Amino acid sequence: MKIIIAGAGEVGFHLAKLLSYESQEITLLDTKKASLVYAIDHLDIRVIKGDTTSIAVLKDARIESSDLFIAVTSSETTNITACVLAKQLGARRTIARISNTEFIDQKDEVGFSKFGIDELISPESLAAGEIELLLNQYGFDDGYEFEEGALTMLSLRLSKTALFVDKTVQEAAEVFPQLHFVPIAIQRFGTQYTIIPRGDTQFKEGDKVIFVTSKGGAEELFGLSGKMRLDVKNVMILGGSKIGHKTAKDLCAAKFNVKLVESDKDVAFEMADDLPNALVIHGDGRNVDLLEEENISNMDAFIAVTGNSETNIMSCLVAKSKGVKKTIALVENMDYYQISESIGIDTLINKKLLAANNIFRYIRKGEVVAMTKLNNMNAELLEFVVKTRSKITDKFIKDLDFPRSAIIGGVIRNGKGIIPLGDFKVQAGDRVVVCCLPKSITDVEKLFF
Repeated sequence: MKIIIAGAGEVGFHLAKLLSYESQEITLLDTKKASLVYAIDHLDIRVIKGDTTSIAVLKDARIESSDLFIAVTSSETTNITACVLAKQLGARRTIARISNTEFIDQKDEVGFSKFGIDELISPESLAAGEIELLLNQYGFDDGYEFEEGALTMLSLRLSKTALFVDKTVQEAAEVFPQLHFVPIAIQRFGTQYTIIPRGDTQFKEGDKVIFVTSKGGAEELFGLSGKMRLDVKNVMILGGSKIGHKTAKDLCAAKFNVKLVESDKDVAFEMADDLPNALVIHGDGRNVDLLEEENISNMDAFIAVTGNSETNIMSCLVAKSKGVKKTIALVENMDYYQISESIGIDTLINKKLLAANNIFRYIRKGEVVAMTKLNNMNAELLEFVVKTRSKITDKFIKDLDFPRSAIIGGVIRNGKGIIPLGDFKVQAGDRVVVCCLPKSITDVEKLFF
């Protein structure tokens, strides 16, 4: 697959890095020589220096034969213009990074596809959506929704009070036969290995387990986890960035009580005008005295989304020390994921990873309508649409030649989420959620061609 990426910033470089691992043919465009030199020194890709809205530069990148053009520069206008030109010059599919979330909210009304833009992505909007999902699924470390919640992926660290600890998957299923969730991936405590569970796989204390749940499954799962549920209502947000603003706006609309702390006086006043239902505080969120004055100990959740990863991590640790139950930090360095749990932060989010997950489904074979990489785990979660000609069509799950390092987590049929067992027959039109290790992706894709 030939992919052209316009913009060698953080998102562009991260995408190029991930896609190059997939053995895709990547061309990276940017106006800054330094960014391209760094990319070519670290990645096996082609680079071109020049204006991404230049027709000559696009032709030099062989835009006419490209399968996918992704514009992720820091300029929204540049991205939109580049995608329009790329489409007219022959690119099969185009994706534009934007910051104005109104474009996404009104994309059907405006009809961006008529201009040549097939997909819009906003890393800031994706991050805000991820935060809201995590707050609504309190008690779980990660979350991802398929088809507006018909199925939901949830992550849970098993405590010794979890009712299925020391049981195998099969034993747990026999004890709790009517439950609406299934484990799809396990990471043993203190290791980096990802296990795709089978019937004889045993749950152990400290395991990080990824589940897929249908409607009602999250409540059942939480009830069996041995944890006490505390609903999130009072939220403090550190940082008036685009993510902070969008998160505060969305949470206010969802009837959360929101406090937002911003160190820049002008930005704080702008936020106060634009967010009448939030309490906006001008001050340094790293100041412990300020946080205590604003009753941080009464907060159910603390979200740090400043432009500095270290500030976000440290402020979350302060919040944790003051008794805040849920902490979420925005980080840029992917390496921080390895230490998040050991230092006591509940969840880390990364714009680059969210944008990459959103884009990755376009390079998968078969009709992939949603995809996410599991945080800090070597596995992918993919949602395929079953075609009439697919090898999986009209077959019982127990009869499928499915790779051992992959598992079907759920099926969406007519908008309803189903946790299927072996005697479930897959039909054309079903949406099947699959979790698989990288080595089995090609085999899984073949089943859905």
